[in-house]
Amino acid sequence: MEILIENRQNHHKLSKQKIRTTAKRILNALDYPEAQLSILIVDDDQIAELNQTYLNHTGPTNVISFPMQEGPFADITPGLLGDVVISVDTAHREAMAAGMEMPQRFNALLIHGILHLVGYDHVHSEEEAAVMEEKSDALMDLLTKEA
Repeated sequence: MEILIENRQNHHKLSKQKIRTTAKRILNALDYPEAQLSILIVDDDQIAELNQTYLNHTGPTNVISFPMQEGPFADITPGLLGDVVISVDTAHREAMAAGMEMPQRFNALLIHGILHLVGYDHVHSEEEAAVMEEKSDALMDLLTKEA
């Protein structure tokens, strides 16, 4: 399992080792023990640029996933799940609004992003959204118990 983490922001202090450990737990629980994953940590300006460039959406968002197991080149690197990009500025605001710690919100966004990479979706149907939410809750419970 290879997990690459790049932190391109300096507003919030984060432990790459804790993020890597959390990502490994998530991937193992999803039965992807040999998967490769890239995690990019950015600020709101950076994610807003990615959001506009790749999704044609204006403004910052909390997490964007770029799956590598879809499309005509998916077979080139079958172990590479893709990239998860998280804005810690947005994660921090959302955590404060929900009355939770920022690392907890970051983990929820990491779970959400990874679930998208392995095929879960919440956009196209309420049924799929419910399945994704249930899986997300189960993974958060797992992380909480292992902490």
